[in-house]
Amino acid sequence: MSEIIEPVQGFKSGFAAIIGAPNVGKSTLLNTLIGEKISITSSKPQTTRNRIAGVCHQPGFQIVFLDTPGIHQTKKPLNIRLVEVAMAAISDVDLILLVIDAAAPEPKSEQLILNKLKNRRHPPVILAINKIDKVKKPKLLHLIDHWAGACDFVEIVPVSATEGTQVDALLAAMKKLLPDGPPYFPEDMITDMPERFIAAEMIREKVFDLTDQEIPFSTAVTIESFEELPKQNLVRIHAAIHIERDSQKGIIIGKQGAMLRQIGEAARLDMERMTGTRVFLKLFVRVEKNWSTDDRAMRKLGY
Repeated sequence: MSEIIEPVQGFKSGFAAIIGAPNVGKSTLLNTLIGEKISITSSKPQTTRNRIAGVCHQPGFQIVFLDTPGIHQTKKPLNIRLVEVAMAAISDVDLILLVIDAAAPEPKSEQLILNKLKNRRHPPVILAINKIDKVKKPKLLHLIDHWAGACDFVEIVPVSATEGTQVDALLAAMKKLLPDGPPYFPEDMITDMPERFIAAEMIREKVFDLTDQEIPFSTAVTIESFEELPKQNLVRIHAAIHIERDSQKGIIIGKQGAMLRQIGEAARLDMERMTGTRVFLKLFVRVEKNWSTDDRAMRKLGY
């Protein structure tokens, strides 16, 4: 029997799905909204592959944000699945936060999202025009005017996720749409994702940062063991980096293991900040032939 959580008088709470085209800054905005980095970021598109929840605690209200993969036209099996994850997230939330990139619009993806919103019942939508630090005021005003007629947005808020500009205004706009409700999470909890999931994402982020061409998009990461040793102030992690072809294995490992060491060192430092302890990280590289086009392999790797 499920537990019924009663509303708290004078308190507002709810769930908000963050959606948008790839690379518009959804994950960066999520991290800024909650004040901690829980969702990995990259200048490359389609970094986010899972629905990641981040909890924003504010006086008098709490918003549980669902970060989602970028929505775009695709024929690739993995990307089709990611778009399905993103669209599923809007079905059971209290509001939708649509994010667009002011500096680099994606007309095809934006139109696809608008069509999907128009063709289904959905909760109220707020539009966040992100990266306003990269455009001049006349262009921003033109964008606001253009988007005002594109959909029945409850509000349009220009923001800069990297600089924190207008983030308080965005939160205030969302608060107005929240129903009365309880705090779903305690104040010291900022995500529902376990540390081992975030650790795997940190490794994948470093692959995105340090490699090029098809390598980041052909990579998945799994945690094989996550052992906490409080008496030693240590967390011991063994993780596998999965790639699709034998030729990619040498690139990930690098000359005399240099690339793998670089990935591991950068990820380890992030993990130590997350756990507040020393981290011993051991990385392995495994070939999972064409995993991104194989349903069974995608499920095995968590997609």
